[in-house]
Amino acid sequence: MTAKKYAQSLFPDICQVRPKDAHKGIFGTVAVIGGAKGMSGALVLASVAALKTGCGKVIAGFEQESIPVPYFPENPEIMLQNAKELMQYKNIDAWVIGCGLGKSSDVVLLLEKILFSSQHSPILLDADALNILAEYSDKDVFRLPENVHRILTPHPLEAARLLHCTVEEINHHRKQSALQLAKRYRSWVVLKGHRTVVASPNLQEIWTSPVGSSVLATAGSGDVLSGVIGSLLAQKIAISQAVRGGVWLHAQAGENLIKKGISIGATASEIANEVRFVRHQLIVG
Repeated sequence: MTAKKYAQSLFPDICQVRPKDAHKGIFGTVAVIGGAKGMSGALVLASVAALKTGCGKVIAGFEQESIPVPYFPENPEIMLQNAKELMQYKNIDAWVIGCGLGKSSDVVLLLEKILFSSQHSPILLDADALNILAEYSDKDVFRLPENVHRILTPHPLEAARLLHCTVEEINHHRKQSALQLAKRYRSWVVLKGHRTVVASPNLQEIWTSPVGSSVLATAGSGDVLSGVIGSLLAQKIAISQAVRGGVWLHAQAGENLIKKGISIGATASEIANEVRFVRHQLIVG
């Protein structure tokens, strides 16, 4: 089965031709919060990936006193905001939280507010948001209610922290670990790594990516994946398709880079660019 036929069979919404009279409002707004001082790049990568995956608008919320402007010289389309001020925005279609966020006391409070004020919009938690969740899991506010619109995207070390076990246990029992995470945190789970595993909160769906390569093992690759999934969610794509389809687009982008002769030294930015091309191929052919 070709890559396109595979995507059409599992993620048909991602392959749909867009209406000619479309406007940016149709494709949704993604809010990305992270980028503490010294970690701005993670927020940049997630935001750019969200934009290039096809959402209508991206707002990047920096967890810094002042916004490091200009920070998107190649993508001035991305709106810049302070993380706390971004919390006041209405009509956010999907949230991506954690890329370079840090773990200060202010950040912990910010995450609490986001979790319980954004329950009706999809919210993806990555990186430091997951580390906070693991560290404060005994606090009532972080005993997460069931939410079919929440996604956790841990790598094996973050998964081990969330389950209070070892990385070796996670790697030896990847499917079981993903299901455990989904059950404990009542969320969709994307357990990253070779052949990324996705589990649903109702434990009825378990899916393993059929593609994946060492090309994706580069700094910022996970931030790109978060932006890709967040973008698909904002576009009102069904969550089961958005989560699995986002993982597949990300992995397929890696495969494409290999075919183009880019295997050693591939960058996260190149992965984001290739995701855009993969989706274009799905829609246009």
